[in-house]
Amino acid sequence: MASSWAGQPHIKGSSESLRMALLTFSLIGLQFTWGIEMTYCTPYLLQLGLTKSKTSLVWIAGPLSGLIMQPIVGVVADRSTSKYGRRRPFMVLGSFVVAFCLLVLGFTKEIVGYFVEEGEFRKTVTITVAVLAIYAVDFAINAVQACCRALIVDTLPIPKQQSGSAWASRMVSIGHLIGYIAGTIDLVAIFGTSMGDTQFKKLTIVAALGLIIAVGVTSWAVTERVLISSKASTSPDSPLKIISQIFRTATSLPPRIQAICTVQLWSWIGWFPFLFYSTTWVGETYFRFDAPHSAKESKDALGEIGRIGSMSLVVFSMVTFTGAFLLPFLIKSPDEGGFTARPPPAIAGLVTKVNKYKPDLLTAWIGGHILFSCAMILAPFAHSFRFATFLVALCGVPWAIACWAPNTFLGIEVNRMSSTATGGYRRLSTDRDSIEMSSPNTPMTPSNSSLLRLEHGDINEPVASTGELSGLYFGILNIYTTIPQFIGTFISLVVFSILEPGKSPELADDTHPDERHGTDGPNAIAVCLFIGAISTIGAAFATKKLRDLHV
Repeated sequence: MASSWAGQPHIKGSSESLRMALLTFSLIGLQFTWGIEMTYCTPYLLQLGLTKSKTSLVWIAGPLSGLIMQPIVGVVADRSTSKYGRRRPFMVLGSFVVAFCLLVLGFTKEIVGYFVEEGEFRKTVTITVAVLAIYAVDFAINAVQACCRALIVDTLPIPKQQSGSAWASRMVSIGHLIGYIAGTIDLVAIFGTSMGDTQFKKLTIVAALGLIIAVGVTSWAVTERVLISSKASTSPDSPLKIISQIFRTATSLPPRIQAICTVQLWSWIGWFPFLFYSTTWVGETYFRFDAPHSAKESKDALGEIGRIGSMSLVVFSMVTFTGAFLLPFLIKSPDEGGFTARPPPAIAGLVTKVNKYKPDLLTAWIGGHILFSCAMILAPFAHSFRFATFLVALCGVPWAIACWAPNTFLGIEVNRMSSTATGGYRRLSTDRDSIEMSSPNTPMTPSNSSLLRLEHGDINEPVASTGELSGLYFGILNIYTTIPQFIGTFISLVVFSILEPGKSPELADDTHPDERHGTDGPNAIAVCLFIGAISTIGAAFATKKLRDLHV
């Protein structure tokens, strides 16, 4: 039974760049929220009194939520027959849940203090509520992320998948940059204590509002096709059947999709400790080797470490931002033949000269893995926060590619599968530069109701795009992103337990000195980064195998 659809995908905007920006705008708020969590939650939990080893267990929330939520939400959204589309309802509802949980996280002490009297029991309840809030944020934000990514694949034709993923990478880098810049600003000094008396509280408010606004903009700008019926949607959506479908698909992936997932597995063993601990690592390096005595005695050590760490990630984000905007002009597109995107006039001459030597995206991905490995192998030898900052910044280029490449190749493969399943389609235009969608009010006929009708490509090029199972396959890709996070969490637990088994001397200032770990040995986070670098070398070899499949 073929799927039947009503309406056509449509993006508001008068130019391709504007439409691409609106389609991916939700990722700014999404990444801003991730950035605040990754920058502040580790030192926040350490400040509450958790040891590093226990904190590493808390971060199982990330991979666990990704492992559960993204595939399940992806499958449920794939089958959704909502009149508002398959992705946007989940995006909007999820963003409000994330916003609420962020506020609970930021004001945990006040909320618990309202119900529980002062004492050790209050500290225990505060830690418990904070951990539960982190889990809730991670579960909800993974649902939003799954649908934001799938919406791009659903909306764009095959020749525009690399461009769409490049724009997604740009929005991710903008979200990172805004988040880290906000983290370096003393918001309490500027705005006072009326809406929170710490940096973290104010940032949770900004993140909550920012996510709702960003998701709202994309949901307003994009009109989805509405699924009327399909073979999958006519069967009951029981949890067992959904899990069974995910398992069957994940264990019988097409070779190229399996290769993409394998690369993701190896690379994220390296990225997980970097994204969750690098801010704390830079801040601790500052406190151990560079900080004056007055800074070490600060009452807001969390804010100090957060600001120092955020400064390094601002530089990282600026490198990522620059790479995300320039790399698409310097890397060949896999599905546009000899077509080359028009670069800005300022760099047109340079692009023309290097055009014949441009690498393809797979080659650039391999180079990104190698660059990341080289940088993080040096992490244990960083005895200055400036050198640590330099190493973090160096990873901006591979991160720009890591946000771009896997989504590009998976989007292409998913739409190729849809093209094989659905046959041809009706073209509305032969303007290669356009992604202007047909009117959402265009009448449908039985013969064309299952196909996207988009303005793209050569009239003789057999490309159809439905993205019918994009939620499922992107959920499976996320499984391969989250499994290494479990591995990374276990590695971190072992390393922290051996090297730094006590509480943080920089942050847990209300504990007895005997409970704090020493600072004479190697930094435990730096050792985790080093182990991740070794794994990323494996990702480079896996990417080479993926390239062999494309030959």
